[in-house]
Amino acid sequence: MNPAPLVEPGPPLTAERVSRFSRQLMLPGFGELAQRRLAAARVLVVGAGGLGSALVPYLAGSGVGTIGIVDDDTVELSNLHRQVSHGVADVGRAKVDSLADTVASIDPECRVIRHRDRLTSANALEVLAGYDLVVDGSDNFPTRYLVNDAALLTGIPLVWGSILRFHGQVGVAWREHGPTYRDLFPVPPSPDEVLSCEQGGVLPSVCAWVGALMSTEVVKLVTGVGEPLLGRVTTIDALTGRSRELSYLAIADAPRITSLVDYERFCGLEPAPSTIETATDAAAAALAAASAPRGVTAADLLARVRGGEPVRLLDVREPAEAELRRIAGSELLPLGDLAAGDEPSAGAGTLVVYCEQDLRSRRAARLLLERGHDDVVFLVGGIDRFASVAADLVER
Repeated sequence: MNPAPLVEPGPPLTAERVSRFSRQLMLPGFGELAQRRLAAARVLVVGAGGLGSALVPYLAGSGVGTIGIVDDDTVELSNLHRQVSHGVADVGRAKVDSLADTVASIDPECRVIRHRDRLTSANALEVLAGYDLVVDGSDNFPTRYLVNDAALLTGIPLVWGSILRFHGQVGVAWREHGPTYRDLFPVPPSPDEVLSCEQGGVLPSVCAWVGALMSTEVVKLVTGVGEPLLGRVTTIDALTGRSRELSYLAIADAPRITSLVDYERFCGLEPAPSTIETATDAAAAALAAASAPRGVTAADLLARVRGGEPVRLLDVREPAEAELRRIAGSELLPLGDLAAGDEPSAGAGTLVVYCEQDLRSRRAARLLLERGHDDVVFLVGGIDRFASVAADLVER
């Protein structure tokens, strides 16, 4: 059984608003009452990036009266290929300000509340207060679990979406009427298994596709029109043009959520604190943190090379692998030799370590950092990823 409309209707529409939404008002089962519900709705959107910049304009266009936007980031050039509500002139601006301007250009009567903050366990319940519904367009698992739990504790429905490469997912979580995000993903994936859009890439149209589906779920929940994705997830594959549906149920014996926690730690991004920490333990932890290797994406490395930035490329694969293909200008130093004490040649610029994927290069980068090399990164996805974006720089 579908839930009742989420929002009570606002005042009757003016003649101008009837004209503006005339093509929507004529939809079967919609009408003026549904439009008035949208006008009275208060919707919070978490994230003003790929998904937020795709779905927020459709929320404004459909007539949502109040849109809150949570994001602490600024627009970068690398955002523009997929975050199409921002433009070149917005580079360096707060994303919430840029997206608010986009909304104003669509419908000046739509109220935008700007939350230029990072959503955290400390502020989430306060930020969600007063909204009818929350939409999660974030790009990381800690925020997804945080938004799910905050929505559960405040009793409001959650529309969530995710994108990566050529794929996307959309679902609705609402404990009062069905399962939540935690019932679908009870345990977060290991950080080593997670690719971000920065590391894995994303097709721009996937953002638009998923964002449009998310905005549709908002309209359905607010107005009571249609069947929302409660207990169901829609997945899309842009390469095949296919979509499919996955059904799931609430976990009967799942732990009850009573408060918000440290979601970075919950997702394995921070070590759990020891009950007793000695000065030696603290020093060891500091050393481990200092020697944790950083990754550089294939696109970022390509930008550095094309821009003439000095970089040194260290291939830690075996000679037989390097004979098949290698990044031009690389120095070969197999991981076994490096572990035995051999050192790369001296030179200027960041030392970029790579292998076929990035398992060996992570270890190699850590070894080099522990030996005192202070400007070392590993290539995320290795030569396999780099060849997909810069084939002309790969020698065979």
